[in-house]
Amino acid sequence: MPTILMPLPETDFDPTESGVPWCILTERGHTVLFATPEGLPARCDERMLEGTGLGILAPMLRADVHGRLAYEAMAQCPEFRAPLRWEDIKVAQIDAVLLPGGHAPGMRPYLESEELQMLVAECFRVDKIVAAICHGVLLAARSNATDETSVLHERRTTALLKTQEMLAWTLTFVWLGDYYRTYQVSVQDEVRACLSSPEQFVSGPLPLRRDSPQHPEHGFCVRDRNYLSARWPGDAHRFALELAAMLG
Repeated sequence: MPTILMPLPETDFDPTESGVPWCILTERGHTVLFATPEGLPARCDERMLEGTGLGILAPMLRADVHGRLAYEAMAQCPEFRAPLRWEDIKVAQIDAVLLPGGHAPGMRPYLESEELQMLVAECFRVDKIVAAICHGVLLAARSNATDETSVLHERRTTALLKTQEMLAWTLTFVWLGDYYRTYQVSVQDEVRACLSSPEQFVSGPLPLRRDSPQHPEHGFCVRDRNYLSARWPGDAHRFALELAAMLG
């Protein structure tokens, strides 16, 4: 069965965008390995898990019950508790790489890692499957091919929409500051700037509700050859099922 690598930062990754794909892939018999900067177990964004500090917005913004249960199960698995180090990853030993997102400050070392950017570029070079969701698409967009253009330059993709990012920031900046703005440039704007044409960025239908095990059709993702992308935790079930289909 295929082996999927999920690199993670030390902290602040999204629990749904990691947990739901892990759950769906392992249920189908696939092996999911993890890697962190120092080979220590990662910690997700606790605010997204528990809703702490989100006030009356918590039911809308934090992980739903499917995301929380999936993350809690993933956090107990042996592979999660004994991850590889980023520098020890060998592309030849995996069939796919899965890049979850997250927006809190702890994500920056992951999004800016030259090691991970080189890994992603190598996966594209040898036609491994690359799947990215939300801010994970930003890591892919920052990964350059041998001609120094982004590996996404000629690909269709989606990512966290600017409208989603700015709405969450606008609703919470009074007491959370820039918690929802990882960078001053939005994810959508930076990703689109890496593409050969703005039309390659696909926004999809309005993300008004999350998908679920019962209704994966509420989610949205974009596939272009060996590359798969999605926008936010509300696409996680559809994203994971499409990845599982790509893995066969």
